[in-house]
Order: sequence, then structure tokens, then C-alpha cells
Amino acid sequence: MDLSLFCQSNLLYTQESLSKYKPGGYHPVNLGDTFANDRYKIHHKLGWGGGGGGAFPHRNQWVSLKIMTADSSASREVQNLKFLERHSQQGLSSNYVVQLLDAFTHKGPNGVHQCLVFELLGPSVDKVLSDYRGSQDELCPGIIVRMSTQILKAVKFIHSAGMCHGDISGRNIAFTCTHLSTQTEEQLFDVLGYPEIEPLTRNDGAPLGNGLPTQLVKAAEWDDWIDEDDEDIRLLDFGESFFQGKEPEKLAQASSLRVPETIFTDCFDYRVDLWRTGCMIYYFLFTIWPFWYLGEDEVYIFQMIGFVERLPAEWESQWKSMLMKSSHTLELEEGKQTDRQTDLTSKLERQFAELVPGPKLEPLLHATQGLMRFLPSSRLTAEEALDLLGNAQE
Repeated sequence: MDLSLFCQSNLLYTQESLSKYKPGGYHPVNLGDTFANDRYKIHHKLGWGGGGGGAFPHRNQWVSLKIMTADSSASREVQNLKFLERHSQQGLSSNYVVQLLDAFTHKGPNGVHQCLVFELLGPSVDKVLSDYRGSQDELCPGIIVRMSTQILKAVKFIHSAGMCHGDISGRNIAFTCTHLSTQTEEQLFDVLGYPEIEPLTRNDGAPLGNGLPTQLVKAAEWDDWIDEDDEDIRLLDFGESFFQGKEPEKLAQASSLRVPETIFTDCFDYRVDLWRTGCMIYYFLFTIWPFWYLGEDEVYIFQMIGFVERLPAEWESQWKSMLMKSSHTLELEEGKQTDRQTDLTSKLERQFAELVPGPKLEPLLHATQGLMRFLPSSRLTAEEALDLLGNAQE
């Protein structure tokens, strides 16, 4: 969509793309809109992506609404969450999985949209850790252990139900918001930030059409959020989840969270969650990812070699073939030789020794080492990793 047709504003370029407001795409939402026979009313915008978001009062508490694009199906996510709910004796929240409160459809100018109502959650782990990294700060050991324990318990529960989450990442883990969920609108907005609104209008004065919103709203930034010390975490977004033994052909993977078996083999299973969980624990500790994908598999894999262990023998021939085709062959080979000449201590162990203070976090080293093994069959289960944490959980 040609944005020059519209009156220029900052939000026109920093929020969701207007080109997504089309048949089959986003539903145009404005503050004050209501849904489900006026049960829910839009008060703020929480984000955008595969669905929109808003804050609503519901049964004397604030909740969030995820509005799917009309051409996507949320039925899979709803079915997965309801399946997990049946396997949870005390509710999904007791297993650190986001609680689905309601689901309904809404007909709009761009089609029929599945709408999911969830408990109100605070900022994502990505948002909070980005803030810590920006201020050159770190989470305190107690928070790191609690978050690591809770994500492991969530994965243990999901796997025990015969399912795989399939897309564990910092954007799919958020803090709970229990302290704010029953507060007044003013108290909530003190943390979320008050909605910043700009009208959407065309330069030529022509009408927008029913498929576009009449206003642009800036998503909440949670700039004054300080509750990570007291809140739990929730694993969310089960749209990519699958049942064990019924793996999809492709796996949704953020570039820096690609699991090694999807590069070296055509197979993967529920144990991708274990590798991803190991990456998350590292992220909790250091506020950065262990590896960075820069567009070339060989450079990405090279970062993994020696991080916990050497490359499995059955992958060596494929690795050599990758190096032969690489423009980084000499550089990588020299680096590999240098790495072989170091002591037998893994890169992860050296990082812990240099950067992680005190013994309280040492169990996380052993858990991460066990989760981030190349071969899925060699990885610790979530339950085994929890056992390693032992007294650190207390």
C-alpha cells in the first residue's frame, strides 16, 4: 500500500503495516470498539502480528484479546489449549501456560475473525531482557532460577500431555500481570502508558473504506513495568504446536533459535522444545542469545561446535561438505583448529566461570549443558533438567 496517499505521521511507519488491512487480513480496530455483544470493549492496544490485541474489563479483571487475521485459523490454537486444559488438574496457569478464557468469532469488513480472550499478561521476556541489556544490567539470580524452573515445568507438562510447543522463544513467553489485572484503568495505564492516537486520513480527503481503521494507535510499551521480581511467566502462542508423532513438515523457527537437527537432517520431533529451552535459560542468564544466524548455515553451526560438545560423528561428513561450499572455509577451518587446541572445557563452561557469580546459578549450567546437546536422543528431558536444579528452585 502506498503510504504517501495518507497524511504523514510517526505511527504510520512504526505500527502494523496498512497493507495487511485487506480481505482475509487484519480486522480494523479502534479504541472503544466492542466485541461479543458488548462483553468486551477496547481500551488499549497490546500489540500486533498474527492477531491484534487489546485490554478489556471482564468479570472485574482486565483481559487481553487476540484477533486473528481472517485468512488464518485459530482453531488449531484453541484446540491445542483446550486439549492441554483437559490434561491439567489445576488449570493451565498452574503449569505456567497462558489461560484461555473465551473464544468467539467476529464478522468484519475484511472477513470473519477468530477472537481469543486470554488472561492479561505483562511484557514479553524479549521486552524485559532487551531493557536489561540496554541498561547493561542483569536479572538477579533468584528471578533467573524461578523463570528457568517455570519454563521447564511448562515444557514438562506439555510433553507429558503428548504435545510439543514448537515455537519457544522470548516473544512467546510473557510475565503475568496479577498485580495490575484488577486495578483501575488509570493505574493500568500508568504502567502500559496512555494510548497514543493519530487519525488515519487520506491526503485527497477521500474516504478510507471499511477495511481500514480510522485511527492509528501506538502499542503499549510497558515502560514503567517493574514487577518481574514478583510475577511468574507464561508460555503462550500454541498456533505452531503439534502432537508427538504427528510432526509437521516444517518448523517455525526464529533465525537465532534454529535447532541443529533441522539443518543436518530432515527429521525433528518434540525434543526441539528442549534445545529451545536451553537457549532460553542462557538468554535469562546473559540477556543475549547463544548463537546468531547471519544468513549462512555453516557460520551458525560453527558457533555451536564446542559450545557444549563436539559435532556428532554422523554429522561430520555433511559439515565438511558445508565448509567446502562456504566462502568462509579458511576462516572457519582456522577457527576450528584453534578451538581444538584449547582445553576440554566447553565454551558454555568458560562463560559461566567468567560471567556468572556465585554457586546459586551453577545448577543452570548443568541443565543447559544437558538440554543443548546436538542429538535429540542425548538431551535431558525437562523433568531431568528440573531434577538438576534441585535446591536452587527453593
